[in-house]
Amino acid sequence: MRRVIKRMLWSLLVLIGAVVISAAIAFGPMTYAALVGYKHYETVPSTLPEDLGGKAILIFSKTNGFRDDGQIKAANAALADIARRRGWSSYTTENAAVFNPAQLRRFRTVVWNSVSGDVLTTEQRAAFKSWLEQGGGFVGLHGAGGDPSYAWKWYVDDLVGTQFIGHTLNPHIQQARLLIEDPHHPATKDLGPSWTRSDEWYSFRSSPRSKGYHILVTIDEASYRPVEGFIPFLKPKDISMGKDHPLVWSHCVGRGRAIYSALGHTAESYAEPKHQQLIGGAISWAAGFEGPACVSRTEQPQENRPVNGAPDPRRAGAHP
Repeated sequence: MRRVIKRMLWSLLVLIGAVVISAAIAFGPMTYAALVGYKHYETVPSTLPEDLGGKAILIFSKTNGFRDDGQIKAANAALADIARRRGWSSYTTENAAVFNPAQLRRFRTVVWNSVSGDVLTTEQRAAFKSWLEQGGGFVGLHGAGGDPSYAWKWYVDDLVGTQFIGHTLNPHIQQARLLIEDPHHPATKDLGPSWTRSDEWYSFRSSPRSKGYHILVTIDEASYRPVEGFIPFLKPKDISMGKDHPLVWSHCVGRGRAIYSALGHTAESYAEPKHQQLIGGAISWAAGFEGPACVSRTEQPQENRPVNGAPDPRRAGAHP
């Protein structure tokens, strides 16, 4: 009997070991960072190029949490190429000390490319928030809205607008059907009424539509399996959101423009023409190159201010 119990225990230990090794292989060497997070902050900024010009885009990809290095490198290269083809300059960095008033003033928008973990000091947070509210632009891509928790509540509650709760696993990458809600916004105007593609699909605690944010793209949950689970013998977690499951949305932050897209887990996705169109249009809108301006509440004429808490379309980044 004891031998049988020992064999069962050894089998269980072997199974647990196999699961741990499989998870480490699946999620890469940054698994520790995803679970615990690093605490590394830069305080000395790099020297910016002198020839950035008036249409400069800051590409930022620092990670103090989970990191998919292949995806980040592919996306950074694609972002720089999109900027070049559209006649913009760009500067790519993982030095968060660039978030200071003097250097931020040189950029029209900042793209957070799968930034994870707590990456800014208190002073850098204040500089970024002030710059954005005064007319800067923010584009968040994929992991920039995919942390299980946030140290900076303003970032998740007001800038991104909702809390990530999980993504597809088992299978991980799935084909699904996206629905384009706004065919006129610079980010979505060339995508057609629907778009079928494969990705890792995020789910969120709630739809930012309830806050008045302008929803650009939703996902049809009937077209894929919205569950999260990879441990054998355990029931997968249901991460469905129902009929209103947004993946791309925009809104105004004071005079600044913010847009978030949950798309883009795989490195290969940044070579997709439609995905590049979405990203390029998102940057163009956030930078103020296209679309209506964002107007702060104090600057709006009295007759244009929202009534009884109703969302103001100009604050929500809506397109006429």
